[in-house]
Amino acid sequence: MAVILHVDMDAFFASVELLSHPEWRGKPLVVGSGPHERGVVSTCSYEARKFGIRSAMPSRTAYQLCPHAIFVRPHMEAYQEVSDRAFEVFSHYTPYVEGVSVDEAFLDITGSLHLYGARGASAAERATALGEALRAEIRRVCGVTCSVGIAPNRLLAKIGSEQNKPDGFTLMPFEPGEIAAFLRDKPIGILWGAGKKTVESLKPYGIATCGDLQRLGRGSPLVSDDLIDMAFGISDDKVYWEPGEEKSVSREHTFDEDTYDRATVRETLLELVTDVGRRFRRATRWAKTAKIKVRDADFNTITRQAPFAHPARDDIAFREAALALFDREWPAGRKPKTIRLIGFGVTNIQDSPGDDEPSLFANPEGETRKKRERLAETLDNLREKGLLS
Repeated sequence: MAVILHVDMDAFFASVELLSHPEWRGKPLVVGSGPHERGVVSTCSYEARKFGIRSAMPSRTAYQLCPHAIFVRPHMEAYQEVSDRAFEVFSHYTPYVEGVSVDEAFLDITGSLHLYGARGASAAERATALGEALRAEIRRVCGVTCSVGIAPNRLLAKIGSEQNKPDGFTLMPFEPGEIAAFLRDKPIGILWGAGKKTVESLKPYGIATCGDLQRLGRGSPLVSDDLIDMAFGISDDKVYWEPGEEKSVSREHTFDEDTYDRATVRETLLELVTDVGRRFRRATRWAKTAKIKVRDADFNTITRQAPFAHPARDDIAFREAALALFDREWPAGRKPKTIRLIGFGVTNIQDSPGDDEPSLFANPEGETRKKRERLAETLDNLREKGLLS
């Protein structure tokens, strides 16, 4: 049986800000846009959460809830630095680490348990010893706290890490009967895939807890079998790890005012493409897939993606893919949309272009790609020297 650990850094951005400003400890702290600006809350301290402030809330709303809160803009370089130290700590406990974000990860600790706990200790005692050791090392090395859940699969480990936040540890049950009993009285909103719409749609049927779903059983016309399985704690037990590699490179822009000007959104998208390209080329790698993200004034978000014709790392390929996706989603002449956010990214990254096999024949496509890449790198150098904006 797998043993999965989920670690979640507590109010991470806010906690890192407190390292530089210890005088803010104990006060409501909001990280995100300014209190009188468009934009949202990235995260906030637990003191701010007592006033009803939460992530993704408009900053103006947060200010209305707590006018005396301290508002600071994000300092991503500082957060990344602490995150890098945290992930180095994670690697001390297992090589199988799947980073979900800068402040969250799944670890497969199945093969590490024997290293922890006293001689003759049970599996539960060893898991507890490992989890507490990791939490203590994070506190010592990073100066912030984290919450940990340990379970036989990803879903339960994630639920466990939420049970005793902040600075908490939960060892979840491992036996099917005990798992079902643990989940029985929990709201269905804790399950993956049970969003607000699902929760509201099931209320008229008297379905509000995992126990209600358990009683429905598989084959119900009301919900999917996957959701029923999760109500019993059945979920994926794999950790998808790729040591030392980014899974994607992306960037987003939130407009100061919602805009229905297609040209403005399109131009902003191209600026994001240039920035993503410059960041992507800091390492020798190629991407196989391009993607865009669009959010409207009602916070409805869509993503669209498509493969490159060939693995790419140059601006021309990135721009062509981004514009093709954008124009397909919002063709010229179509009724204006009201856009709040636009984003671009590349994913499915590999360390070669995939055309390195020797050939007796000329490869014009490969030569064109190399010329584009050299041009992109030349432009990167000019930008770094301040000779090109």
